[in-house]
Amino acid sequence: MLRQEKLIFSTAVQLCISLTLLLNFVVSSEIRLGSKISVEDNNFWVSSNGDFAIGFFSYFNLYKVGIHFNSSSIPIDKQTVVWVAGADLKVGNKSYFQLDESGELFLFDSDTGITAWTSKTSNASVVSALLRDDGNFVLLNKQKSTVWQSFDNPSDTLLPGQNFSASHLLRPPSNSPVSSYYSLYMGDSGQLQLRWETSIIYWTSGNPSQSAHRAILSADGTLQLIDQTSKSIWSIFGDDHNDSNIHFRFLRLDADGNLRLYSWQNASSSWRSVWQAVNNQCDVFATCGVHGICVFNESGLPVCKCPYMPAGEFNSKCLASSDENCDSGSSLILYEHTFLYGIYPPNDTIVHTNLQECKTLCEKDPRCTAVTFINNGTPQCRIKNTRYMSGKSDPSLGSISLIKTCSDPVAVLPQSPESKLIQKSSRKICIPCLIGVAAGTFGIILVIQLCAGFYFLRRRKYIRKKTDFSNVDPNTGGCIMLSYAEITELTENFKHKIGPKVFKGVLPDKRPVAIKDLATSIEERKFRSAVSKIGSIFHKNLLKLDGYCCDSSNRLLVYEFAKNGSLGDCLEDPKMCKRLTWRRRISICLAVARAIYYLHTGCRVYVSHGNLKCENVLLDDNFEVKVSEFGLQTFLSEESDTEQTAEADVRDFGKMLVKIMSGSQNADDACEWAYEKWLADQSYEIVDSRLEGSVSSDELQRALRIAFWCLQADARMRPSMGEVVKVLEGTLSVDIPPPLFSHCHSRTSSEEKLESNAESG
Repeated sequence: MLRQEKLIFSTAVQLCISLTLLLNFVVSSEIRLGSKISVEDNNFWVSSNGDFAIGFFSYFNLYKVGIHFNSSSIPIDKQTVVWVAGADLKVGNKSYFQLDESGELFLFDSDTGITAWTSKTSNASVVSALLRDDGNFVLLNKQKSTVWQSFDNPSDTLLPGQNFSASHLLRPPSNSPVSSYYSLYMGDSGQLQLRWETSIIYWTSGNPSQSAHRAILSADGTLQLIDQTSKSIWSIFGDDHNDSNIHFRFLRLDADGNLRLYSWQNASSSWRSVWQAVNNQCDVFATCGVHGICVFNESGLPVCKCPYMPAGEFNSKCLASSDENCDSGSSLILYEHTFLYGIYPPNDTIVHTNLQECKTLCEKDPRCTAVTFINNGTPQCRIKNTRYMSGKSDPSLGSISLIKTCSDPVAVLPQSPESKLIQKSSRKICIPCLIGVAAGTFGIILVIQLCAGFYFLRRRKYIRKKTDFSNVDPNTGGCIMLSYAEITELTENFKHKIGPKVFKGVLPDKRPVAIKDLATSIEERKFRSAVSKIGSIFHKNLLKLDGYCCDSSNRLLVYEFAKNGSLGDCLEDPKMCKRLTWRRRISICLAVARAIYYLHTGCRVYVSHGNLKCENVLLDDNFEVKVSEFGLQTFLSEESDTEQTAEADVRDFGKMLVKIMSGSQNADDACEWAYEKWLADQSYEIVDSRLEGSVSSDELQRALRIAFWCLQADARMRPSMGEVVKVLEGTLSVDIPPPLFSHCHSRTSSEEKLESNAESG
């Protein structure tokens, strides 16, 4: 009887649990207005079949909110995330995700006290939300029609049934400085393309003669390109295509730049890659980033090695040498079966010549860091002028690379026989010498003890100071939050002024920083919101925001330090100006264009610079461009017209381009003057007379033409920054600007307002 009662009780408990779970799923399947999930409550919204859930998950002491697999057949630690709100947004430990009464879905960040992301659907008559059984999170109106869906806003993953078109983009999260440069998009020809930055395409799908309308991943493991008639014109199949035992799949652009199709294997309880776009990982552009070249080890796995690190140099980055940083001269080292390419910038100079001449060209060019020679019917010498290189090495490659390496310093000469005889003849014991040695030894020990005591005293102060700083909580962008007292200490009471309202400081880890005093009153929540967004933007040519101060009425930004100062100061300084060669100036223009193009199109949300000028373009110790003060106008002002702010950035870039070419201090007057000289076929008179060395006629014409297009009075005629980049790279031709070019002082009312905002900021 007792056993029967226990059995009945156990059955009742299980039934209650089952009903509770079922009720939870049913309630969660329709999400009403006002519903909320949070980090503290650790609650979820679940699809009706239980296969997917949306909630918060931990990410390096911060949190993201997104959709993940939730099936009971998948262990919790392998319930992969397939969508993230805001893609790469990270929030604090008291944040929440809510569908408010207006029908807007928003993510509140407790660290900054502001809304970090929103669906922008407050005027769309939303009455409820639903996490569908296919993993699509949708907002519905009264007619149950979808007004917003996660499938239209992918992050790095596609699920079966999810369409991918020209308006979509997949980008890996910023787990490393390299991963954020990769993206999957659909090109103008309707092909899927994997891309590094904006110009390097390293994988393409489909037939260019057949234009696709969209791509879709089917439940049976097929990735297809579909035309406008819904006909499949290209497809690939996973290894387990049409396997009825496979219930879960997804397509993801991984952080290593490869696109892979994954299937859940119940037998091994793991996700298995059943297809990848680039079979050889070493063929993914910049797969090793700045950590060397890609090779395969004995196990057949791709690894990164650095064959050309200068002797005695220990650095996480694998950088090539050049004549400019070799004190003892340089030599070329030959590497067979090796193909190299520059990644910053990713463009090599190609010359059709033989191997010997290829070697000579690099030896004579102080800017050359390496050459790669290939001969597949047509000999090519690919010359690199950057220390930032990557590549691959494999016995199957027929290419030969020569890498410039610093020569070793002269070795210490061995002792001569005469010196050895002198040593032998001086072995008599010298009592005064022994006394002197003993006294000297005692003195040395005393000095060592004093130095050690002084060192440990300084070390204790340093550790205490570093501990104070390390206790500061990071915001969503990874910036440190500093008090005004700490800023004063870093700058030694603002002792070292390096620019208008800019001071040099030193962090406890001895890293120099530049501290910008905004000297303006900005509402605290708006300022923290702007900082959190700017701090999450990463690009090689954008100045990194390390921290900020929002203490009382003080508003300061802490940036990485650029040794050579602003481009404006370099142009004004006679000595520094001579180091700005023609080649360096063209590289600077291209780097700035790429940075602005990245702000306009590469970030998760559109970002305008708002105050682009030579004074806001900084140069590090290698004259690499670092654009500063970006995004402030976008996130602080109330202006939201994306088109107008983009056109203003293009106009400002045109002005800056003319100033860099001419060296003129007054950019406004220089624009008119330069255009008149160009019309009179006197382009070389525009070039800065202080320039030493030759000037490329083709590059000059391209730069001037695109500058004059950027300066058109009618903003609608100005090019996009993507077009500017292609023209400066030489991959897009540029027409003659219209003859009715109007001078730079012409402004639309919106541009005048934007400029006044920039000047006041």
